[in-house]
Formats: sequence, structure tokens, C-alpha cells
Amino acid sequence: MSYDLANLPIQSLLKPISEAGTALARLDERVSRSEVGSGFLERQNFADACASLWIDGELVHLEDLVLHDANHDIRTPTHELTIARDVLRTRRRIAAQPPGWALTPDGLGSLRRRNVVAGQAWPAASLGNGAAESENSAAHIDAPGEGKGDVRDDDAFLFDAELAAIDVVLARSEAVLKSAVAPTSRARERDPLVYDLDWDEDARLEEWRTVLRQADHLPPVLRAVVALDAWNTLDVLQHAPWLGRLLAASILRQGGIAGAHLVAINLGLKTIPVDRRQHRSREVRLLAIADGLIAAAEIGLKEHDRLALARKMMERKLQSRRVSSKLPELVDLVMATPLVHAGTITKSLGVTPQAARRIVAELGLREMTGRGRFRAWGLV
Repeated sequence: MSYDLANLPIQSLLKPISEAGTALARLDERVSRSEVGSGFLERQNFADACASLWIDGELVHLEDLVLHDANHDIRTPTHELTIARDVLRTRRRIAAQPPGWALTPDGLGSLRRRNVVAGQAWPAASLGNGAAESENSAAHIDAPGEGKGDVRDDDAFLFDAELAAIDVVLARSEAVLKSAVAPTSRARERDPLVYDLDWDEDARLEEWRTVLRQADHLPPVLRAVVALDAWNTLDVLQHAPWLGRLLAASILRQGGIAGAHLVAINLGLKTIPVDRRQHRSREVRLLAIADGLIAAAEIGLKEHDRLALARKMMERKLQSRRVSSKLPELVDLVMATPLVHAGTITKSLGVTPQAARRIVAELGLREMTGRGRFRAWGLV
């Protein structure tokens, strides 16, 4: 399988590509100078991760992802929620690195290796079994002398048992780390009912990188559009198709179109009908991606303006407040993340749960989960 860069529909792409570049540059400039810029970026990360799963045919609620990311799940995380967290963390990792890092051999290899491991069940199962065995070992150490008479008082036996338990945990951890570092050897043992054993990801990835090199002379927006279409056409990674959309955003960041933020491509593509995104005609697909970039910029501008207005309205409620009031800190906390829950408020502000609920009511935040317990609040 190959992707031919010849006969690109340049004429039909000129206008949408130009509009996308202008809109994204405007959003980037506004975010870079905004007092709510950091909060906007964090919200965009969560929203884009949920939209990525939506594009791939799965549904993940924003509040569930926020709670899962904060390790405050109210139920066992689903497989889809775990993937959404992988998307979220990958976005953060790419954004934290220098522009273009994700497209280098080292960066691409690191991202691919991490998500290949995350997409398999064996590391989690190994860690889960290890945790269970560790608990069993700990329980055994707590009561080493049951049925052994005066052995319970033998300090030497206790010390030896603790050292043995530590050795078991270290050996297990070393084995898991070695497997994570070399996932390709483990990939040969994949279940053929789940994985296509003839799917040569190395060859597909190299073909995609060849397309990327050939498109190096193109403008950044057009290069990102072509790179994303090539990724989808080549089906590079069998169980991580979402990584290509993040790499396309990295191309825009490297090209200077969006230097202050990682474009939320998934949010824009979510507004494009699936029959356009997966059309047989390459021209239709390329136009769909370009329109998705324009939509991403428009959504971002509206969300940024909404956050800026919400902050001004909340700051009005801070007038005539005593100096020791916790409301200013709560405003900063609310602006920094899509949702806040009681645990975050009590830990960050140093207040009791009752006080947290009271100041949330004073600020007029909306409860977003509809639950009686494990509730979370956010901006309307």
C-alpha cells in the first residue's frame, strides 16, 4: 500500500487552506496573550480527547474523563475511558515538548511504543496481578506466625519475610519494565482474534514518513491535511488511529501556525459528517479535513471568549469580600480545569468539605454530573 502525492487538488484546496491558516493563527495569538489561556488549553485537551473517541465511534463523557484523570473514579474505568486518557496524556506530552518533537524518529518511536503497550491487555493485567500478589504478600507478612507457635515473635523471621516480599516485587517490576521497553517481541504473542498478525506497522509507518518527507515543501496547513489523510489511508497503527490526528496538530505547531497551542483537530472533525471524512474521493476527504480545521478554530475562539467572559462575571462576585476569602482561589481553580470536585477543592484551598460546598454555591457553579455523591462543578 502506498500514498501518491501526485495530482493533489490544489485549486479546490487553496481557499479552505487559507481560511484555516488565518483562523488558527488568530486563535493562537489570542490564546498566547490571554489571562485564561492556560485554562483554555487544559479544557481543550479534555474536550479533544473525548472528541477523538467520538470520531472513532465511542462515547466518553467529559466528567468521567476528568475524574479518571484525577484518580477519583466512581466505577471501574471502561476500555474507552482508558483510551481517552491515553489521548489526553499524549496531547499533554506533545504540547510539553519542543515543536516538531513528535515527528522526529525518537519522538514518534516513543509515542508509538507507549501507545502500543497501552493498547494491550498484558501490561495492565500483569500490574494488576502484581498488586494483588503484593497485597497477599503483605497480608502474609502481617501475620507470619499463624499456626506456627512462637514463630510470630521471631524478629529474624519477620525481617527475612519482608526482604523476600521486596525481592518478589522488584523482580516482577523489572519483568514488566523490560516488556514495556520491548513491546515488539511481545506483539508476536498477540491474540489473532484481536490483532491482525499480517499488519506490518513498521512498513506502514515508514511509508507515512516517506509521504511526510515528500510533502515537506508544502505550506504547513496543507502538509498537515495531507499527512492526516495519508495516515488514515495507510491505517498505520492498528489500534491507535487517533495518534495521526495529534501528529497532524504537531505539524501545524511546527509550522508556526499554532505555536502557542496544540490544535484540537478532533473537535473540528467531529462537526464534519462521517461520509465526507471517509469518502472514496481523496479531494472530498482533503476538503473535509480542511473544513474541520476551520471548525476547530471557530470552536476555540468561541470557547476562549466564553471563558474570558465567565471570569469577568465571577470576579464581580469577589468585590467587597474579606481578605481571607477563599473565593479568589476557587475562581483560579475553576478556570484552570473543566470540572472541580470536592476533593480537589478541599486539598487545593485547605478547607473542609462543608466549606467547599458553601463557597461553590456562593460562586454559582453548576453541578455537572447529576449525582448525589462524587459530584463535580464547572462553568455553565
